[in-house]
Amino acid sequence: MSSTDDRAVPADPASADPQPAPGASQQVDSELAWTPRVRDEGRKLRVGSRALVFKPSRLTIFAILVAVVGSTPLVFSLPWFWIVLLAPVAAIAWILRVRTTVDPETLTVRGAFSSRTVDWDDVRGLRIGSRSRVSAVLGEDDDLVLPAVHARDLPALSVASGGRFADPAAVTDPEDPAEGH
Repeated sequence: MSSTDDRAVPADPASADPQPAPGASQQVDSELAWTPRVRDEGRKLRVGSRALVFKPSRLTIFAILVAVVGSTPLVFSLPWFWIVLLAPVAAIAWILRVRTTVDPETLTVRGAFSSRTVDWDDVRGLRIGSRSRVSAVLGEDDDLVLPAVHARDLPALSVASGGRFADPAAVTDPEDPAEGH
């Protein structure tokens, strides 16, 4: 799940109250980017906001707790089998700990046991791996996996990074066929 930090004031007053996009053309406003995983539905990420945080869905914790309650008779029926409950505790701790925080200057990745902050100048590009997972390419053989960031989050990641890389899903103007002749 993603959340934004909207404590920053927009760079210019005109961007504080953007005009809605006209009709079915769905033009992209350069000051706002829709993100499908922002905490409040329909919320937009403002250009110039301080940070965008990508986190795993907290709904997974509920699913884990339901599984624990359902397995309680099995867990306590055998001696020492209660140790199996350590796996759900570890999974919940992982869900609460991992996140990727993106701001215009840095990229911060917090894993289960470590945290790493990288300047955007050190990031050569982004790599989309299996299951649409996103990694930051830092060097020849150095990739930094971005937890909870998927390919669908690239538009929001592009805006939150201050435009450090182009949004691959950005709407481009179609070429006029008359120009090519």
